[in-house]
Amino acid sequence: MADLRVRIGDVEFANPVGAASGTFAYGIEYEEFLDISHIGAIFTKGLSLKPISGNPPPRLHETASGLLNSIGLQNVGVEAFCADKLPRLRELGATVIVNVFGNSADEYKAVAARLESEEGIKGYELNLSCPNVKAGGITFGTDPEIVRSLTAQIRAMTERLVIVKLTPNVTDIVPIAKAAKDGGADAVSAVNTLLGMAIDLDRRRPVLANVVGGLSGPAIKPVALRVVHQIYKGVDIPVIGIGGIANARDALEFIVAGATMIQVGSQNYRDPTTTVNIVKEMNEYLDAHEISSLSEMTGTLLE
Repeated sequence: MADLRVRIGDVEFANPVGAASGTFAYGIEYEEFLDISHIGAIFTKGLSLKPISGNPPPRLHETASGLLNSIGLQNVGVEAFCADKLPRLRELGATVIVNVFGNSADEYKAVAARLESEEGIKGYELNLSCPNVKAGGITFGTDPEIVRSLTAQIRAMTERLVIVKLTPNVTDIVPIAKAAKDGGADAVSAVNTLLGMAIDLDRRRPVLANVVGGLSGPAIKPVALRVVHQIYKGVDIPVIGIGGIANARDALEFIVAGATMIQVGSQNYRDPTTTVNIVKEMNEYLDAHEISSLSEMTGTLLE
């Protein structure tokens, strides 16, 4: 059997397959479908300082080749996560990366500070697709200096992994990834959802109550592959690839493009066992091609 282990910073993951934030709830909801300790990492649903109820419905819409969502970052808040979710994740032996967000740098830091006192967490994934209210609502992840500063502030608080989740809704993502590295990030996740919308023609109204939402699924895979490869070539930092991954071949395309790990998102709704199936299929592919270690494939795209 091939060696699927990967390393980011000081953390070794048993395999490169993660469950993407926002599509796997807090992890424990999937325990009836699979052994979550067999997943490389669970990137939890985003956590804020206080509970958030999210946007009004309708807030999900399936398109021809992907899923639009405007959930509005609904979550139970960091206190409830620590009390009600994290203990079970520890019992199940899950490898946990907590997705963190806020409307200001202080809120990000407050969430991270609360989590620092808890065991069973390998690191934080900073969701920078949120509006920075103190900067006039500009999205954190679109300004390199804001990315660098916020990353550095979290880095100064913790010895755990700091992973920055990047938005694709920018002209050039490489300077954003470089800013994350300069701020001390151990890795970047790419990509978050692309902005999109759907229209009910007969009603001449937006399908989503929030008008726009984030597009995920097969439609964004070509964009995500391009972004991962750009970051791999332009910035010396591990990349976690996300976007339209449904099987091992999809995942290995991201590895060849330069990703160290991958995350499975929307496909979890179609088949909740996708993550563990990809691990199995990866082993089968590498064995069939007489590849002893996944690292032999990383960044091997021929141009």
